[in-house]
Amino acid sequence: MVVTMAVVIAWGLVSKRYSGPGRFWVNNSFAGVFYEIFWCLFFSFWLPKARPWVIALWVLGVTCGLEVSQLWHPAFLRPVRANFWGAALIGTTFVGSDFFYYVVGCGIGLLWSTLFKKSENDSSGKAK
Repeated sequence: MVVTMAVVIAWGLVSKRYSGPGRFWVNNSFAGVFYEIFWCLFFSFWLPKARPWVIALWVLGVTCGLEVSQLWHPAFLRPVRANFWGAALIGTTFVGSDFFYYVVGCGIGLLWSTLFKKSENDSSGKAK
């Protein structure tokens, strides 16, 4: 799973730096899919007993909360949002259509996490 997370991080970073056709959409909306997938896999790895659907719902809820928080621009968040990593982690501008990409990413993250858990259980001989 760690290798998969590294690949998802790479895809996410590439999507944030992509400069080809449709770059604005890829950089600012589609990249959210990879963000959601990563967090679903991350928490599935660190919380192996948690159910994947619970993790996906929490990730979706927190990310939607972060999206809504982008409507708020207090002075202490300006320096955080001014650099690449801060902007990538908490965002800078509210865009309602991003919720769609969050749902898609969490759906993929849920499926991926479920497949990892199933393959781990199958390989260790554990029952579901």
